[in-house]
Amino acid sequence: MTADVVVVGTGIAGIFFALNMARHATVIVVTKKERPESSTNYAQGGIAAVFGNDDSFGLHREDTLLAGAGLCHADAVDVLVHEGPPRVRELIELGVRFSREGEKLSLGREGGHSRRRIVRADDLTGREVERALLEAAAADPNIVILENHTAVDLLTTTETSSGERRCSGVLVLSPDADTPLSVRARAVMLATGGCGQVYRHTTNPGIATGDGVAMAFRAGARIANMEFIQFHPTALYPARERSFLISEAVRGEGAVLLRQDGTSFMEEYHPLASLAPRDVVARAIDREMKRTGDPFVYLDCSRISASEIRARFPNILRETAGRGIDMLREPLSVVPAAHYLCGGVLTDMRGHSSLAGLYAAGETACTGVHGANRLASNSLLEALVFARRAAEDVAALLPSLPLLEPDPVKRSHAGEAPEGVLLIHDRDEIRSLMWDLVGIVRSDERLRIAEARVRQLAARNEEFWFRAAPGPEIVELRNLIQTAVLIIRSAMSRKESRGLHFNIDYPWRDNERHLAPTILRS
Repeated sequence: MTADVVVVGTGIAGIFFALNMARHATVIVVTKKERPESSTNYAQGGIAAVFGNDDSFGLHREDTLLAGAGLCHADAVDVLVHEGPPRVRELIELGVRFSREGEKLSLGREGGHSRRRIVRADDLTGREVERALLEAAAADPNIVILENHTAVDLLTTTETSSGERRCSGVLVLSPDADTPLSVRARAVMLATGGCGQVYRHTTNPGIATGDGVAMAFRAGARIANMEFIQFHPTALYPARERSFLISEAVRGEGAVLLRQDGTSFMEEYHPLASLAPRDVVARAIDREMKRTGDPFVYLDCSRISASEIRARFPNILRETAGRGIDMLREPLSVVPAAHYLCGGVLTDMRGHSSLAGLYAAGETACTGVHGANRLASNSLLEALVFARRAAEDVAALLPSLPLLEPDPVKRSHAGEAPEGVLLIHDRDEIRSLMWDLVGIVRSDERLRIAEARVRQLAARNEEFWFRAAPGPEIVELRNLIQTAVLIIRSAMSRKESRGLHFNIDYPWRDNERHLAPTILRS
């Protein structure tokens, strides 16, 4: 199977890239679940962009740089804030129905933002964006979406003339075939989302197993800033299979974090109190829980009128009511949960990775925008801006991009797959180990213990991988383990505390030796 371009992932980055690319080329989109299943679909807050009369590109830039704790790439942030509003208008042209106040967009405010600039569709922005993008993709004759197809590895080719290694396609596991299928392409876009399933508690869907980062690393691409995992401060407790997050916009409208004794505590940690950046809030809640022994804290919404909650947060109101909670009259029980990967496949300003022919966008990519901590609602904006830039780059280069024959893939896959109980056990162990030892607060000792155990699991699962026919479960476990290794390696190399990475052995920020990204390569 061949196409001009292969996209892995059907979130906002992958589909927006595919739609822009389909104007110039044939596109195959690979997704391991049904097409709407993505982290985008669960994004509640919105898209940060400058539309308010009291706002400016300079203020959005300043807020982003402040949240990023010294590691944002200023040029990438400039691109983000300036190209953001046109991309939002493009979504509107595609049929996204954003909330309005009269003729104007209704703008919310979230933690870390100095102005109201969150463009939203009530509290289901991601779902509304996904709906419009997928409808447009379904109507485009140049786009083919392969549902329930699992990307296994990237295909590469070593060019004989230059010796350069190029990405030449994707190895894909079809639900109807016993052996993986090679899908060749002139360029590949990785837009597989994040890696929240590496942790026991996460707001991410089950598909977020770090696939894109793991595949890119195995193919030789550079990976950056994997130590910076954003934990959303307020996920509903107790969690179900996937934690339900309580949007930061709720605190933006006046909700306050409380101890179980009813006293507020965030003013003891930051001048912005409950509107402090996410990393500060998550660590504060973590510390309060450890100090008191309580399994959760409260989010008190009583300062928001009932009419405002019904108007702005209908999905949260509906979800909490379905769990027997009346947020109009009682506080919500919340805990932090793994939410967003600020690192990923290192890219330039056009989405290109260090491996020729390979692009990345969205949460899979590390553009330099987020630095050590993502500013709320910059994620969907980053996906739009850099997916569009990547599409422009591929379109310009397409006439000169070859369709190459991939190098042979080394694999045996002659034996039987391991028992399901072994895969489930290892997956659960990885998630618990990462939560306990490589979570919100870390230490050198915890990281050393985690590294030793994860490497044991990696060695055993590589044996599984090479002897057994691949299935979706073993593919995901392999990627979870690889991603865990990258997070631990990155965390061990950063001998300071900055942004989302906090190590109790180095509780200070070191601008002399660590004011640079952490870069890994196989």
